[in-house]
Amino acid sequence: MLASRVFSLVGRRALSTSICLRAHGHAGVVKAEDFSLPGYVDRRDTPLPEVAFVKDLSAQQKALKEKEKASWTALSVDEKVELYRIKFNESYAEMNKGTNEWKTVLGAVLFFLGVTGLILIWQKHFMYGPIPHTFSDDWLSMQTKRMLDMRINPVEGISSQWDFEKNEWKK
Repeated sequence: MLASRVFSLVGRRALSTSICLRAHGHAGVVKAEDFSLPGYVDRRDTPLPEVAFVKDLSAQQKALKEKEKASWTALSVDEKVELYRIKFNESYAEMNKGTNEWKTVLGAVLFFLGVTGLILIWQKHFMYGPIPHTFSDDWLSMQTKRMLDMRINPVEGISSQWDFEKNEWKK
């Protein structure tokens, strides 16, 4: 059942993609936005966008724009707000209002850190073998004694730190 559902979705996607490809270039089917013209963007550092937010005005908005040309004292507060919304999408207060996106980002970071931790635990448990015997304290002490007996690097190395007469480390 799951396989038939997947094949249905994949087939539908392939069909819609092929139709879009065949329709490419016909003006009535596919409409692309002209990016050579200025676009509307709400930004704090550019307070006056190049174009208005609403490009195609309705009949009511056109009447309001005509009423705007007269005295602004005749306009109500709601009409002034509607005129503002024709030109701008958001006010500065709305642009500066904080979002809760940080919670999503923090949740995603913690999720992936958790998954990474689980992968590391799994690798330590199933992939890595036991710690080699050369890491044991006994082996390290025997190796150090052998290096001292061979007098390895007597000028600046480990043998220079050992007092051979007193049989202890120099202080």
